[in-house]
Amino acid sequence: MSSLTVQNLSVAYGPHPALNDVSLAVAPGEIVVILGANGAGKSSLLRAIGGICEGKVAGQRTLGGQNLNTLSADQILESGIAIVPEGRGIFGDLTVAENLSLGGSAKRARAAEEENRRRVLDLFPKLKERQNQVARTMSGGEQQMVAIGRAMMSNPTILMLDEPSLGLSPLLSKELFAALKKVREIGLGVLLVEQNAKQSLAIADRGYLLENTRITHEATASDLAQDPRVQSAYLGGDTAKTKPVAAEPAAEETAQASESRANLPFIQPGHHPSRASADSLIAGSIDDLVADAAGVSASEPSTPPTTAISALTPRTSSEIERVVMDIEQAARQASDRVRTYKPTALLSSFKAEQRPSTRAEPTAPDGDTSEEPVVIEVYRAPRVEVYKRRPSGSFERD
Repeated sequence: MSSLTVQNLSVAYGPHPALNDVSLAVAPGEIVVILGANGAGKSSLLRAIGGICEGKVAGQRTLGGQNLNTLSADQILESGIAIVPEGRGIFGDLTVAENLSLGGSAKRARAAEEENRRRVLDLFPKLKERQNQVARTMSGGEQQMVAIGRAMMSNPTILMLDEPSLGLSPLLSKELFAALKKVREIGLGVLLVEQNAKQSLAIADRGYLLENTRITHEATASDLAQDPRVQSAYLGGDTAKTKPVAAEPAAEETAQASESRANLPFIQPGHHPSRASADSLIAGSIDDLVADAAGVSASEPSTPPTTAISALTPRTSSEIERVVMDIEQAARQASDRVRTYKPTALLSSFKAEQRPSTRAEPTAPDGDTSEEPVVIEVYRAPRVEVYKRRPSGSFERD
């Protein structure tokens, strides 16, 4: 079996570069992962290797010494490179078995089609149970299994996968990566582009870091998993150690902060701030203050609000006075709304909006101040009669 080698590969879409001088290698029986942010050029890399890139491609691509630069996409497939594109790309109206058969149509795979099919079904037992099911009726994870199985039916040497776990649940992603480990055990080389850095590094042998169209780092998967840059960018690592230490505040700022703290309400020592109640601060009851402000006494206050306010320290009395004033204002507004609320007026305005009329409204007699009765218009469906025609030509009601 042959290794895939890429040297100084560059891809551009018009004036916009997607890859610059990318070099990598994938040997049979190993998993190589490409890590990178969206737009870094990962998908363009796989498409350029597979011969399906729409941009301008430059550089050297070989498989076991065979030059791939001059080959078409189907010839690259015949040479032993299969790709599972992002989005799966299966034939949704065909069954699982039909999708797999299409994957085995390559000349290099025809002689071993049944063996390859058995290998795929052993790798994905769910597909074995659903060979006659239409592919589009399957879940996303099962469709991804169909896409990988179809690619493996071509009997490849190198299997390339573009974001295979995209859109899958954590459970299905775990099953998918476990299946890729078995693919490596079969002897295939796997070039994996994946956003799930944690799980991909867990099964990979080596990895490359692709940033801003270039390979910036290459190492074993375990070394990449321990790299602070990789942890920070792709593994959600703690970056607290790398954060700059805040400068000491200036003396003037410290004095202003101390003065601000001095103006805060006084809390008796020994009491936790979160447990200090408003009643303890104002030496009275909040309910009593609200009742007094609204002019309705729910219970005889043990201490008038003015006495409660005067009992406070100078540091908090102004704060409480402002709170009481706000409560009194809110109570007055609530009382005014109750006195001015007129349901009949509201009903009249509602009728005027909902039931426009072109006829003149009757005028009430002098001295009659009663409200106009509510008029409800009822729509009756028209009656439909059905008649049948007799052979004689006359009609009779059905």
